[in-house]
Amino acid sequence: MSVQLKTREQVKDDFYRKGITVKDWAERNGFKYTQVIDVLRKPGPCSYGHSHKIAVLLGIKDGVIGE
Repeated sequence: MSVQLKTREQVKDDFYRKGITVKDWAERNGFKYTQVIDVLRKPGPCSYGHSHKIAVLLGIKDGVIGE
């Protein structure tokens, strides 16, 4: 089963369409605003830690969130 990933720009557009801010999403999901904005601004792979979790939850990375 293939997962349809979003681009960082699509994620930002989704926030705009839903009327939520990056800060709102970060707080609702237990992350710092700066962590989420780093994932959305930097083109890196988000391989570990918080950046990995954020990228998976935002739908820009196919992955599993471990404990």
